[in-house]
Formats: sequence, C-alpha cells, structure tokens
Amino acid sequence: MILHVDMDAYYASVEERDRPELVGRPIVVGGSAEGRGVVAAANYVARQFGVHSAMPAITARRLCPQAVFIRPRMERYATISRQIREVFHRFTPLVEPLSLDEAFLDVTGCTQLFGPVTDIGRQVKSTIMDETGLVASVGVAPNKFLAKLASDLEKPDGFVVVEKSGVQGFLDPLPVSRLWGVGKSAQRVFERLGIATVGQLRQLDESVLTDHFGSHGRHLWRLARGIDERSVVPDHVAKSISHETTFAVDIEEIVVLESWLMELTEQVARRLRRHELRGNTVQLKLRYGDFTTITRAQKLNEPTNLTDEIWRAGREMLRNRLPNRRLSVRLLGIGVTGIVTHGWVQKGLFDDDAREKMGRVDAVSDEIKDRFGRGAVSRAKSLGQHHRKDPGSESD
Repeated sequence: MILHVDMDAYYASVEERDRPELVGRPIVVGGSAEGRGVVAAANYVARQFGVHSAMPAITARRLCPQAVFIRPRMERYATISRQIREVFHRFTPLVEPLSLDEAFLDVTGCTQLFGPVTDIGRQVKSTIMDETGLVASVGVAPNKFLAKLASDLEKPDGFVVVEKSGVQGFLDPLPVSRLWGVGKSAQRVFERLGIATVGQLRQLDESVLTDHFGSHGRHLWRLARGIDERSVVPDHVAKSISHETTFAVDIEEIVVLESWLMELTEQVARRLRRHELRGNTVQLKLRYGDFTTITRAQKLNEPTNLTDEIWRAGREMLRNRLPNRRLSVRLLGIGVTGIVTHGWVQKGLFDDDAREKMGRVDAVSDEIKDRFGRGAVSRAKSLGQHHRKDPGSESD
C-alpha cells in the first residue's frame, strides 16, 4: 500500500506558523504585485477570494486587496521539508519526493513494525503536526494514482483510505476532471459524449477513448479502472531526478514559466547534490491545456548537478524548442537523467574555472540553507523576485 502525503498550503502555512499574528488573514506567497510577480502559494482564506497559485500577483491583489503578500523563503521551506522527510524515513526507506511539500511512501513492508497501513498513515500525519506544527493531508491506497487522488479529496487536513476492494466504489462517483490529464479541452469532449463521472467513462469502450484522445485515451481507460503500475522509487536508486508542477489555470506567459522552471530546477539540482549524483541529460516536460504533452531533452557535455547548467539547458528548450502554437501550459517539469555517482566526472585538459565557481556557489548555498534555514540566499529568477529581460544575466 502507498501513502501520498501532501502538506496543506505549504508555503503559506509555514509563514503562518512563523508569524502567528497572520493566522486567520488571507496570505499570498509570491512575487510583488507591483511588478510581474507570480503567486507561489495562497492559504485557504485567500483562496476563498479566488486567489490560486501561478496567478499573476497583480490579479491576486485585485481579487483580495486585504491579503498579506510575502516573498517566498525557499531556504526556509526546504529546511522544514527535510524535517518532514526525516519523519517519512522513520517509517519506510521507500520515499519518493515529488516536491518540497509532497511525497509517496511505500509502507507495504512496514506493518510488522508499525501496525496496519491506516495506522501508519495516521502516525505519519500526527508526527508531522507534533514536530513541525503543520497540517498534512494523507491518501492511503493500493497505488500512486489512487493515493494522490485520495490525499486531495478532503483537503485541508484530509485523511482518505482507498481499500483494494473499494477502488471502483471510490472512483466511479468522481467527476472526470479528477483524472490526470483531463483539462478543460478534454472536459468539453466528455460533455459532448454525455460523460460526467469516472463511472460513466468506465462504461465506454477503449476504442471510443482512443478515437477522441489518441494514445492518451488508453491512459484514461486505465485510470478509470484504478490501474497504475508505477512503483515508489527513492532518490538513491532513481534513474532520473525530476520535479513538475500542475497549475490551477493555464499559464500563457513565457516569463511566468521561466520563474517556475527556476524553482523546479533548484529542487532537482539540490536533490542530486544531496545524494552525490550527477546526470548527463536534462529533460523538459510540458503539458498544454488540451492535455497534449511534449518532452524535450538536451545532452550535456558532461554529467552535472550544477543548478545553473541545468537551468540554462531547460531555459533554452523552453525558449527555442517548443511547438509553434499558442502558449497555454497546464503542467511544467524538469528532470535530469543518465544518472552517475558523484565521483565519476570526466576531466578536461584544462581547469574549467567557471564550473568550479558555480560548484562552489552551489556548495555554499546548500551549506547555508542546511545550517541556518532562513538565510538570505535565493536566485534572482525565483518566484519571489522581479523578472528581468535577460534571465541568463542573473546569479546568486
């Protein structure tokens, strides 16, 4: 059985915890409403006014002028994320982080030590609250797809269990929009077909779905039956390290996507360095509003875990290798494949001073964040900064 643990309004919740006087007020974490800032997170009070992540900060200000706007403190969020991850590892070594605020845990082999899977899920949830003061929603299910779906169903402070015998009873009443990859375009297709729920979708023949959605139809057919054969893969045995995020609304501005790409890149690079890994290929993943998904890959001259090198490769693909079509992006991700151990590095004939400097910058940044958590170390392209015309000119 799999747990999906998802921290509720994570960035905003950390700010509320650190500043109790903000409790009960609408909080928006992100860039400046006076510039081209982007909302990274909003607490549930702000969400009542229609504020959501990836929204331009100026729009959030218009919807909720009384909100408290806070610059992201990524180093602080990363420090607390490590505390939460330590909790996970007390229960199982099979932990697959998805981002700073969510992870999959395979607890199938842990029941002898910690009791039934449902009890393990509650223990994880309560331990996080006891040690960090933060609320997590937890989904317990036979596979990753169902666990992630369950954790989101009763947010905030949710705890949903899907038994193996109750998969269809759980899925069938849900709207089709709950399935991965069903955006607004797909929903319009289902409306024309008279399909509103997963149960109704499940009655369709697979050929009907493939006729309308191509190969993605097969994916929907499997999800409607709760089929997901992916295993939980910890970082240290992963063949790739990646992060992705799905936006509440489609993103249409390249500068906004670049901000998110930097945040995702920093998480990927930090995970590589933490496990003393490098990768020789950078992959970009992008899903449009009509659920068309594309991937792009760029082979590097040598394996890396340097934030700047991964970022530049990802940015080049984002800027120059997308299809010639309207930019309306639902999901963005970046990853590194071709993983090798930290010690295997191809040396050139001459010292690469630039790479050595970048490595020292990353090492110092990691050390400061590990030791102090909330130091003043951030990249200018991150969500909390104003955008410049040339992100390549920015540095730590």
